[in-house]
Amino acid sequence: MDQWILAYAAIGLFIGFFAGMLGMGGGGIQVPLTTMVFAAQGFPTEHMLHVALGTAMATVIFTSIASLRAHNRHKAVDWSVLRGMIPGVIVGTCLGTLLARYIPTFPLAVIFVAFVLYMASSMLFNWKAKPSRRLPGSVGLLVVGTVIGVCSALAAMGGATLTIPFLMLCNVPFHMAIGTASAVGFPIAVFGSIGYLINGWHANGLPELSMGYIYLPALLGFTVSSMLLAPLGARLAHRTSERTLKRVFAIVIGALGVKMLIALA
Repeated sequence: MDQWILAYAAIGLFIGFFAGMLGMGGGGIQVPLTTMVFAAQGFPTEHMLHVALGTAMATVIFTSIASLRAHNRHKAVDWSVLRGMIPGVIVGTCLGTLLARYIPTFPLAVIFVAFVLYMASSMLFNWKAKPSRRLPGSVGLLVVGTVIGVCSALAAMGGATLTIPFLMLCNVPFHMAIGTASAVGFPIAVFGSIGYLINGWHANGLPELSMGYIYLPALLGFTVSSMLLAPLGARLAHRTSERTLKRVFAIVIGALGVKMLIALA
């Protein structure tokens, strides 16, 4: 067990840094790496991705708090957007965790990687929004929050994968989009974790020390180490150009997503 705790801690350092730097709760990076470690440990294939997703979602609770606090110190969180999206985010997240229970591992992996590659391509090719486009009203934010909640729960992401492109599409500055996405990640993580815990509670053949689809040793390793580096990543984000951040974001999550899909094929 000791060597696996060290592996989880190493992954936690990695995801904590990128959670702070790129506003990602960690799912886009964490789930592929966690799936590889679980496979090396010999976890049951039928539960492997679901446990990786549930554990990643629980980790986001802590990384999003650390990232949010750091970005808020730089005044890079749009709280009005957060208030408009939260009701939809909560409903969508609960629905997404319910759907995840009934989707087999490989189709779920395909959904996850589709989100990852969409995000990577939007950052890498630097897609631009029309200058006249602005944020929608309260109803629009509610609908967008619901969609982001469903998709984020299915992929165990903190919401950055869809929140950042949406905000950029509405001409919100990239650094502000990162900070706001880290705030959106917290309610997604809380309600998503509850959903993964409940939906996996009676599943047969889960690894020991699991609570539903949340594997506690991995959660501990991820959380402790990730919270150490999330503030550092956030500080670096505000000292790095937007173009560089986009390229780093695209390359990291795109490569890991494809590798995970190949491993599960």
